[in-house]
This record gives sequence, C-alpha cells and structure tokens, in this order.
Amino acid sequence: MPTIYIVGMTCQHCVEAVEAALGRVNGVTDVEVDLDSGTATFSEEKPVDMAAVRQAVADAGYKVA
Repeated sequence: MPTIYIVGMTCQHCVEAVEAALGRVNGVTDVEVDLDSGTATFSEEKPVDMAAVRQAVADAGYKVA
C-alpha cells in the first residue's frame, strides 16, 4: 500500500478533496487520507503512475511532499 505525504490539508474538506482526487486516478482503490499525519494511503488494482497521483493531488489544490 503506497503512502504519500500531502502538504496543505487543514480540515475535513481537504481530506475529502484529496480522497476524491486520488479515487479518480486509474488503478487507485481504497483511498484513506489522514489529516493528523498528513498522509494518504491507497491500494493499486494495477500499477499506478505516481506522476498521475501527484498531478491529481496538485489539481485538488495540494502538494505531495
């Protein structure tokens, strides 16, 4: 399960935005975002392009650390 660190999340709305963004990435499933630790974990149903993951987070208004 890959874990990424997200910069810029401050509230539950941020968590939901990141979860939704990651959930739209091809191959990503079971997204869990934790505000306190600033992390997101997810499962891969097939190999996931991490550049697409970073771009999805950026498009939601946040940054992968």
